[in-house]
Amino acid sequence: MEFYELHPVNPQIRYINKAVEILKNGGVIIYPTDTVYGFGCDIFNKRALQRIYDIKNEAGTKLFSFICPNLKNISKYAKVSDYAYKTMKHLLPGPYTFVLPAAREVPKKLWSKRKTVGIRVPDHQITITLAEEMGNPIISTSVTYRTGEIILDPYEIQSVFDSKVDLMLSAGALFGKPSSIVDLSTDVPEVIREGAGDVSMFY
Repeated sequence: MEFYELHPVNPQIRYINKAVEILKNGGVIIYPTDTVYGFGCDIFNKRALQRIYDIKNEAGTKLFSFICPNLKNISKYAKVSDYAYKTMKHLLPGPYTFVLPAAREVPKKLWSKRKTVGIRVPDHQITITLAEEMGNPIISTSVTYRTGEIILDPYEIQSVFDSKVDLMLSAGALFGKPSSIVDLSTDVPEVIREGAGDVSMFY
């Protein structure tokens, strides 16, 4: 694994570009978000996606969300109602995953049975810059032990996954909880998971 320590507010673009090159060549990386570290790959690369399933010891039916760099980008990958757009504009970037009806652009492997997808726009400059430079969405699923316990220390992550991923972008130890998951696929919001983001407005 290539391992790079980045400034969390002004990330070194040369390290971001190394990560983008690996992603575009079908690699798997680890990167920080505004909540926890995430495994990432190009959403359009089936082989890389399978590698993440294998690393996490997850069944191929497990649903992963993905990162977009901003709201403008989201309508290409999901159907966004006026209500959903206003809600996301108010809360993003931030520690939320929003469930929306999938657009055809998204590989069906990432669709739920209800034909929805989970989308994130984290409030972290490294993540946003990475997604912007990549030019299309990046898989986002928490870095965990096989038991499901989240790992927040970058050096522990490096020791556990050194031989399993291609590159890690480190921003120091993170102390977050996973993102809150809110279903906005209808005009009646449903909180799927209470996490780092405040969801009181949805009750």
